[in-house]
Amino acid sequence: MERDGDQLSARPALETEGLRFLHVTVGSLLATYGWYIVFSCILLYVVFQKLSTRLRALRQRHLDQAAAALEPDIVVKRQEALAAARLKMQEELNAQVEKHKEKLRQLEEEKRRQKIEMWDSMQEGKSYKGNTRKPQQEEDSPGPSTSSVIPKRKSDRKPLRGGEGFSLARCQQRQRCGSPANLLED
Repeated sequence: MERDGDQLSARPALETEGLRFLHVTVGSLLATYGWYIVFSCILLYVVFQKLSTRLRALRQRHLDQAAAALEPDIVVKRQEALAAARLKMQEELNAQVEKHKEKLRQLEEEKRRQKIEMWDSMQEGKSYKGNTRKPQQEEDSPGPSTSSVIPKRKSDRKPLRGGEGFSLARCQQRQRCGSPANLLED
């Protein structure tokens, strides 16, 4: 009998010790990873909701397709609508092709007219662009003599190398940075 009492008293001690171990383990786990567990549960809930709505929509689509396949009138109407849409698109495409061909014909006609005009102007002694020749009187007219014009010095300026104005690199390149008069020449 004493053994039975020892077993009864020993059993609750083991159960309480097991509960304490479980409480400590779960408590430390929640303390360490609590927020991660909460956020992952929320994420799983949202993913499950999205997938369940998509699955319902997919099932409904399959049911609709099965019902449509059974009704030949719906299939015929769908095929006729598809054929009508294709025909309409083909007519629009044909209209665009005709407009494009007409534009090409007009461009070719314009080029042909320009070639004829160029040939006629060349036959008349004019330049091919339609500009008339200057009369010889204007060419022989007195004006400023080209020999009195002083040729301009070729500029050392290279616009792709930098900004406008004075440049230290340009000054060093010429090796004459010393006097202010040389700086003013640039």
